[in-house]
Amino acid sequence: MKNELPRRSAPRNDGLESKLVSLANKYEIPSFCNEDPSQFLCWYKKSTADIETASFIAAMLAFGNRTQFIPKIRQILQLADNSSGSITLWLKNSIYKSDFERGSKKYYRFYSYDDMQIFFEELASILKSTKTMGEYFKTRWQEASTNHPSSHLADIISQSFPKSSIVPKGRSSANKRIHMFLRWMVRQNSPVDLGLWKWYPQSDLLIPLDVHVMQEAQKLGLLPANATASRKTAITLTKKMDEVFPGDPARADFALFGLGVDS
Repeated sequence: MKNELPRRSAPRNDGLESKLVSLANKYEIPSFCNEDPSQFLCWYKKSTADIETASFIAAMLAFGNRTQFIPKIRQILQLADNSSGSITLWLKNSIYKSDFERGSKKYYRFYSYDDMQIFFEELASILKSTKTMGEYFKTRWQEASTNHPSSHLADIISQSFPKSSIVPKGRSSANKRIHMFLRWMVRQNSPVDLGLWKWYPQSDLLIPLDVHVMQEAQKLGLLPANATASRKTAITLTKKMDEVFPGDPARADFALFGLGVDS
């Protein structure tokens, strides 16, 4: 987030700020992961490469109904573990090509088994070129930032999967799943988020904006009623939440989630 929009200071609402901080404190706890896709952050304990890769797969499939996508994510990780004991080795050694079904039949929602194969292939290519996903994206981000200081890490991730329909694309889109993955990887000192990527400033994270978070923000008057789930809206909301959570605006994701649960 590199000053795409001018910062506009809204009238201070201490009651709302206190409520948001209280909700973040309430929901940013280890048990948050129990029913959330963030549960897959802890699938692997030792290998950074496995942790990052499992988390990325989980984030890319985390849309729709949790009762439907969580079993699909678990199925992939269990398949990899049964074959090689490691999601990274499963991909790098191309075991997925024989383990995972092919064809136009849908695997989850509108993504087919062939779509998953393309996703795995591009992910495997990244893992074969470097030790971890984090190192790969760090290098790409640093290279891009040299010439374009306003480069979004989310865009770099999208561009690294040119053939995969599973990885969100589009510079105007909110790209919620990528920003959720980045929250997991970047935020420090959290009982939920891992904070593995210390090279990227958490102050530059965008709130993972989906319709639910947007609707809660609209109810609070943080966003206009006609707001759409776009990058522009995510930037606007993130800048406002930086006033509540200075230097860590993505923490508001927990608060707005909690607001929906509590309402």
